[in-house]
Amino acid sequence: MSSTYNDVRAAMEGRIATEMAVAPAYPVSYQNVPYTPPNNTPWVQVFIRFGDNAYATLIGPASGMNRQTGTLVVNVYTPIGVGAGANFTIAERIKDLFDRQTVSQIIFDAASGPAQVTPAAPEPYFQTQLTITFEAYLN
Repeated sequence: MSSTYNDVRAAMEGRIATEMAVAPAYPVSYQNVPYTPPNNTPWVQVFIRFGDNAYATLIGPASGMNRQTGTLVVNVYTPIGVGAGANFTIAERIKDLFDRQTVSQIIFDAASGPAQVTPAAPEPYFQTQLTITFEAYLN
């Protein structure tokens, strides 16, 4: 069972890193890690928003568990002016990793998106965003 915030983060980031290393491969940017976007080629940005935390068990703090909710947010960037196809293909690969899946005992809901983000940040890219809510159980 996931026991820390870092376990949850590592499970999600590791799954995306493994998939994005498979051809066609794409670079991935993570939270709080210096990153320079590639010039006019696709890339992916990943971040996690932890949300509400509630008692899952009422056993003492040493052996009890909390239910932690959150959202996995993935931005997909592709060159502008060439249509949405490449962007949606990358988004579909990521969606398939998590959509209604249980990964390292993290339970993911149905994915939302890819929703276009306008204006893209950073520019100049065509940007879409996937959001996937989850729940994990932490010690």
